[in-house]
Amino acid sequence: MAGVLRAEQGLRMTQFSSLLKVVRERGGNGTLRGRPWSLPWAERVLIVAVYYRTNLTMRQLGPLFGVSPSTVCRVIQRLGPLMAVEPVSRTGDAAERLWIVDGTLVPVRDRTVGSSSRNYRFSANVQVIVDADTRLVIAAARPVPGTTADAHAWRASGLSEHCQGVTVLGDGAYLNCGMVVPHRKRPHRPLLPGEEDDNAAHRKVRARVEHLIGRMKNYKILRDCRQRGNGLHHAVQAVAHMHNLALAS
Repeated sequence: MAGVLRAEQGLRMTQFSSLLKVVRERGGNGTLRGRPWSLPWAERVLIVAVYYRTNLTMRQLGPLFGVSPSTVCRVIQRLGPLMAVEPVSRTGDAAERLWIVDGTLVPVRDRTVGSSSRNYRFSANVQVIVDADTRLVIAAARPVPGTTADAHAWRASGLSEHCQGVTVLGDGAYLNCGMVVPHRKRPHRPLLPGEEDDNAAHRKVRARVEHLIGRMKNYKILRDCRQRGNGLHHAVQAVAHMHNLALAS
């Protein structure tokens, strides 16, 4: 059963071991005081990973691990925040790096986090920064209501602090945000030949962030998040971390 579940949550054994190490270093094993958990801490991490991957309900996950739904809930609330993506430290070659920014809509049930938007009944806008070369997630912002424009969500996210000295690509929605964006057509005037070539090269590179977000949404928690409050933010951070582990290992 454990091997099947590890395959289901999208990580090989070595990658899952790296995730266990990070969670342990962040205090995931607790103080070992008080009432002990009914599951070893490694299986508790596995519960969270499987939950994010499959988006099964807690009543469905409980029998798989032989625990009650309330225990599954407590495990997710305790370990979910500890699985966040590692913060990125800027290197000496930051000026030579190329990062890409894009926003994605995540359907949510919590109406205090999401809002009625164009693609889903209620969704949240999540901004993601991706390294164009390694295709690793650099950072992900806290979700904002799905009706928020990408440019406004970017300015409010604080992610620009991560991008000091780095060239950042964005689509046309990020105009005047300090990014490299496509050339825009002027009224009744077509783009110049050089501008058409620039836009084609821009689209080719920026497609990487769209492909990455699509792979992140293989974790079904990002297709219909039932978590409330900070639950979506913790889920995005954990999914980004597991994606990086799967890609880098």
